[in-house]
Amino acid sequence: MLYDRLMRALTDPDCRIEVPYAELPRLSDEELGTLLPEAYGVPSSAPHALTMLAFAIEGAAKERRPRFTPDACRRMFEVLVERSEERGWVDLTVGVDALEHCTGPLPDVSEPARALVEFRLAKDAVRQPYALLAVAGLAGGGTLRAVVERLCEDVGPIVADEIAVIAGLGPAEQAQLSGIGREHRFASPSFADAWHRSAENPAYVAFARRALEAAADRADAIRAGEIPYRADKAFTDREITTLGQAARVALLRDEPWLPALFDRLLPGIALAPTAARTLPSQALLYELVRAAQDFPTPELVTAIRTVRTIVRHAGVPKQLDKMLKHVDAALAERTDVALRMPTLGFGEGGVLRKEVEGYAAVVTVDGTAAELTWEKDGRPLRSVPAPVRRDHGDLVKELRALVKRVGIQLGTLARALEGGFALDAAHPYGWWRTDLAGHPLARSVVRRLIWEVETEPGRWRTVLPETEELPDAPDDASVRLWHPLRSDPDTVRAWRDLLTERRIRQPFKQAFREIYLLTPAEQETRVHSNRFAAHLVHYRRMFALFRARGWKSDLLGPWDGGKQDDAVRTLAAGEWQVRFFHSLADWDGEELLASTDRVCFARREDGVWRNAPLADVPPLVFSEAMRDVDLFVGVTSVAADPDWTDGGPVRAYWERAGFAELTESAVARRDVLERILPRLKIADRCALDGRFLVVRGALRTYRIHLGSANILMEPDDSYLCIVPSRGKGDGKVFLPFEDDRLSLILSKAFLLADDDRITDRSILTQIKRGA
Repeated sequence: MLYDRLMRALTDPDCRIEVPYAELPRLSDEELGTLLPEAYGVPSSAPHALTMLAFAIEGAAKERRPRFTPDACRRMFEVLVERSEERGWVDLTVGVDALEHCTGPLPDVSEPARALVEFRLAKDAVRQPYALLAVAGLAGGGTLRAVVERLCEDVGPIVADEIAVIAGLGPAEQAQLSGIGREHRFASPSFADAWHRSAENPAYVAFARRALEAAADRADAIRAGEIPYRADKAFTDREITTLGQAARVALLRDEPWLPALFDRLLPGIALAPTAARTLPSQALLYELVRAAQDFPTPELVTAIRTVRTIVRHAGVPKQLDKMLKHVDAALAERTDVALRMPTLGFGEGGVLRKEVEGYAAVVTVDGTAAELTWEKDGRPLRSVPAPVRRDHGDLVKELRALVKRVGIQLGTLARALEGGFALDAAHPYGWWRTDLAGHPLARSVVRRLIWEVETEPGRWRTVLPETEELPDAPDDASVRLWHPLRSDPDTVRAWRDLLTERRIRQPFKQAFREIYLLTPAEQETRVHSNRFAAHLVHYRRMFALFRARGWKSDLLGPWDGGKQDDAVRTLAAGEWQVRFFHSLADWDGEELLASTDRVCFARREDGVWRNAPLADVPPLVFSEAMRDVDLFVGVTSVAADPDWTDGGPVRAYWERAGFAELTESAVARRDVLERILPRLKIADRCALDGRFLVVRGALRTYRIHLGSANILMEPDDSYLCIVPSRGKGDGKVFLPFEDDRLSLILSKAFLLADDDRITDRSILTQIKRGA
């Protein structure tokens, strides 16, 4: 048996075994829990093969939730003592987790627990305070008191309050809270659950509010001069950590008292009571923004942006801008709160007017963008009036910032709505009608999307608010975004025709959205998809897309552990997870190239991710996940690089993939072209032919690939290199959604249709070479 082989390899010095990576998932949770203490017990001087086996078992445990017999729990604590003596440090949460998932009566581990505590207290710095409190509780009252006293030394009253709260909890509650003290947040499913467990603990929730209110009170006292001002010394390091954790708990719970508190706290820690450019606590400001990256709310984002405008330190706004990009992306993923939007003073119809010295500043909203214009007596002006620019510079700056902020919020709203596809999210119709479709700002996004309203139980009516009245339905009826996966092809075609005819540009691709269904090849591989494997991509660009689309991945590079990774995204309200494997492939100077691999899915069961067959993945979840992967590969593939000149395997891939069969995204591109080509002035010189848009110029005929936008010239299929300009297109051709690759294809088509007017010598030389 696999278990027996592994146990013998871990405990018999003379036994040698190849690490059976592919077989480890066959271990039961109980077998894994029995093996794990022995894996932790492998000494650092062990042979390489044994060390790799131990690492593999520890890695398997992080992906699952092992179960421990009482003997395995006792053994784990004994091993932790041995390891702490050998290596100088151990992860105490490993022992706490073992007891939390013990399958029988808890064993007496007081003696090894006492040894672990004594070892930890002997160090200058005490790490993992929450886990240490849990272990100290197992060792007995005297040990727990010693730990509380040590942890309360020079940490400030907020941390002392927290320590007292945790020390007063029972062993089970202490074990549940121990996970939030780990250095690497969300390193495992069980650790992600730690925040949710903390948010469900009444004593810790009450402490979180006390802590944040105490922090706001202290900031007020500093501002009032009751506490002497010292730059960045308003809180101790431990208090900052604790306040960050308290904020995460309150943000996760979306507490109603938080917005008012942040409106007090953030200005208090960002603005010195003197004219100094320093901050009372720059560290706490950044920690609260990091908390917003984990559990963002629209109100906190607004508070951070407001503080950004008043802080005096020159470097802080730049850092906040960088951090806010991640906050905005995270907010779009948190669809349960992201749909709340402030009106920001805009009136009905999405217009804001400000009168100043006989002039009017008018901010209007269109789609996901806002625009600032100026008027005089109702007549539009070309630029900011000179008197306003001279005497009201701050107002102009404020209005321009507002335009940018509105654009960001509408973009976040669009991403949040799009993220609801994988959730199959539904909203109460009454709330949706007033707070989204009728919202002064949100309406510009919502009304251009297609919705389904459940007018009667089980009966859905599809509506595009931009073109028709909203249907009558009860306030408690459900409304959800329409998805082409739930419709027949004729209905999909009808919506696409309507958008094109009415020239309605959607905030994201909906009617023309790609659909990804399970293929026969994926039915054969069963638990993974190779649909997007074996592509060579520009890695840095793909990594940036990971972050923009809400995927988490470690950065690859020429360092230990940097050769391969899997990008991970959680979908369907945390019930499903998709993994996209990739590895470093090559270096092109400073450019890192990566090779793509399989895509796998996992289902959350009892707080643990378990690999799932592709056939079990809900169709919407599967389609949306694969759409992201298609985006990653399609945008960053070397095949889409028009001036790739290197030879070898990379060039061979470029030649093969640059003109390959169309993916779903390229098929959607073709569908759009079928509708808009007849409307173009070059329509008589263009035709669609399979994978290509064929353009007939005066000098030659060209075939533009609809996937890569690469160009072949007839009659010899020679390649034409046209490097696109860095700027955006002129936007004269209407597109029903934003697609940079489609815009590039059209710009090339317009250029080549009039090839006798081309003046670029590098392009002309290529064209005339074989003409």
